[in-house]
Amino acid sequence: MLCVGKLPKTLTLHKREEIEERGEEESGHSRDTQQRSLWRGDSKKQCQVCPVKTDCLKYQIRMFVLICATLLFSVRGIHAETGASVWGRPYCQAGTYCITLGEADITAEAGLCVVIPCSFSTAAAFKTQHIVWYKCKPSNRKCGDSDIIFHTNKHNTKVQSLFKGRVSLLQPDVSQGNCSIIINDLTESDSGEYQLRVNGLLYGRSDGHTYSERAVLSVKALTQKPSVMIPPLTEGQPTTLTCTAPGLCSGSDPEFTWTWRGAGEKDSQITGNITAFKTENLTAVTQSHSSTLTFNPSAEHHSSSVTCEVGFRNNITAEETVTLNVNFYPKILNSSKCEVQSGVLTCVCISKGNPLPYIIWPLLNNHSEYSVITTVSHQTIHSTLTVKDHSNTVVECVGRIKVGEVQHTIPVITSQKREANQHGPSAQLPWVIVAAVSLFVNVISIILIMFLWHSRKKVKPNQEDRTYMSIKKTDVSSDYEVIAQPLN
Repeated sequence: MLCVGKLPKTLTLHKREEIEERGEEESGHSRDTQQRSLWRGDSKKQCQVCPVKTDCLKYQIRMFVLICATLLFSVRGIHAETGASVWGRPYCQAGTYCITLGEADITAEAGLCVVIPCSFSTAAAFKTQHIVWYKCKPSNRKCGDSDIIFHTNKHNTKVQSLFKGRVSLLQPDVSQGNCSIIINDLTESDSGEYQLRVNGLLYGRSDGHTYSERAVLSVKALTQKPSVMIPPLTEGQPTTLTCTAPGLCSGSDPEFTWTWRGAGEKDSQITGNITAFKTENLTAVTQSHSSTLTFNPSAEHHSSSVTCEVGFRNNITAEETVTLNVNFYPKILNSSKCEVQSGVLTCVCISKGNPLPYIIWPLLNNHSEYSVITTVSHQTIHSTLTVKDHSNTVVECVGRIKVGEVQHTIPVITSQKREANQHGPSAQLPWVIVAAVSLFVNVISIILIMFLWHSRKKVKPNQEDRTYMSIKKTDVSSDYEVIAQPLN
């Protein structure tokens, strides 16, 4: 761990050259017990190791504890593709005021929490009393009081209202040099740059230092889902489903909602079952939130969907849907039947179960010639048996699985019964329909004929069908006058 600072005036040129040679070989680790410093690069830069050997050891132990605590959280930061480490490297000012942050930006998801890993060191004479965290714009070289998001002084009134109660230190003892914080109930507006300041006493007088290096946080929309644990389900045996919220955050308790959807149905809340909320404290700042659902599974629950929805603050939700696989004993459906036609017995046995049962026909033990056709649809099996030369009035069908079986006796319907049924009311029904249709057609025909006859009787003759006679007197020609004169 190297710190950049000013070159001590007491360091001679000879000493500089000696340290420079050793620095290249030892990669910055000092052997000089008096100055505890290394010279690297040109004459204007210096890298300083911790003042004393024991302080270095304490510093490394604190960083190790810090990393272990950080890994407990769902901090989706420090991009793996960059190869960056949570350890980062220290940035120093005035030689002794150093801060170590992650080398890459930290990413997190809304509704969850995030840890900003941080460690610091100060001058030996400086006694740290309070830690202050700011969130300010990148354009601001230094954050102000209006940017305070956390202060170890509980009486400080300048903390932003949106951050009150959401930020806490991983290590409450500020003298340990651990400035890591956890922010709960994240929102996308929490994205930005975060800056650290320490307040305390220097030689008995109030003093403070603001570190220029900042941590960059990026909060994205929530993509993580709850995890739903389903034990083996068996019909008639009470069981419990467990839904665990994403993240290990100690902020506001999330709300759990269970919904159930059957085949082809809409979502509906599960009622009449036991639901319980549980919070487990993993550490002082980490918690696991879960909800349990206890119910009595049945065959109707098989292949149905159960959804666990987790609601966080600021209307942020996540959900997970699972499909139930319920084991249930086989059943022989009432639609199974047997009948005889032309001396051939045909039986159909329909069974349903999970795991899928297989059907056994005990009748076949006494027959050598037969045929069996089996079809499967979802969790239902159809078995069709055809056999000749039988004398049975009932046929037994057996649905069997590894853990048990079910038996069902199917009555045989003979051909005589079938013919008798044909002479019953159902057989006479077609003749009644034919007679009714014939009567209806005859009535309509008679009405139509009478209507046409009545209409023809009232019709008037057309003008073209009438004959007219007229007499007209014409002039008598002279030829006829000679004939008409009397004789004297």
